[in-house]
Amino acid sequence: MMFNRSKAWAVALIALVFVAGGATGWGIATARDPHGRRGPDAMVNYLGDELHLSDAQKDSVRAILARHRPEMEALWREVHPRFDSIRTVIRGEISGQLTPAQREGYVRLLAEQEHQRQRQDSANAKRDGGKR
Repeated sequence: MMFNRSKAWAVALIALVFVAGGATGWGIATARDPHGRRGPDAMVNYLGDELHLSDAQKDSVRAILARHRPEMEALWREVHPRFDSIRTVIRGEISGQLTPAQREGYVRLLAEQEHQRQRQDSANAKRDGGKR
């Protein structure tokens, strides 16, 4: 009986972490730009609003972000496969804790998130002139 209770707590904790992580990511993205835009301009706007930056400071921050963008993109290309691998393992482990009905819902939830990400990437690419 104790093992089942521990297992239930573990599943509940995993679900809570998953929901909290998604909510946090959504909150950060929304905080940067309520229209869901991300990138250097969204970061400059966010910092400008939060820190009351002058126009000169905004220009400086924009230049800093532009100067380091190639480094950040190179780092992401290096880390992204590892990130995807870990995410796949986590999703598999979570799926293993779910009932068949819950698993179907989880698959739908993940598909919705992927669709939203692709839609956002497409919108960002159009806005940035295909620079992403």
